[in-house]
Parts: sequence; structure tokens; C-alpha cells
Amino acid sequence: MPAVRIPEDLDNRLNTLARRTGRSKNSFVREALLHQLNDIEDYYLGMETLERIHNGEERVYSSAEARRELGLDD
Repeated sequence: MPAVRIPEDLDNRLNTLARRTGRSKNSFVREALLHQLNDIEDYYLGMETLERIHNGEERVYSSAEARRELGLDD
């Protein structure tokens, strides 16, 4: 597993949490990383889509167009 350096204050908090809950520090780091990585991916992928929209490379549909295309107005 790759090593990650974290500031001492965060390491202290992590140690305290691990000690009080009986869980490993690694389990908390994995959980936090997974949640943050999901948010970061969503953000950057959304920004890429917005850039394509801005450049005219991505089609944007109105709600009426989307309903019609999906056959929801029938």
C-alpha cells in the first residue's frame, strides 16, 4: 500500500478515533478517501461536461425536449 503523509494534527485525530472505536486507522482513511474521491470525480467530470457545453461540443436539452425524446408526454 502506498504511504501517504498527513499533518500531525490529523494523525492525532485519527489515532484518537481509532483508539476510541477499536477500528484501524487504515479503515478510516479508506472510508474518507472513497467518499472524497467520489465527490472530486463528480466535480471534475461535471466541469469537463460544462466545458464541452460551453464549446458547443455537448447537446443540452430542455425539459420539454427530454420528456418528448423519452416518450414521457404520451
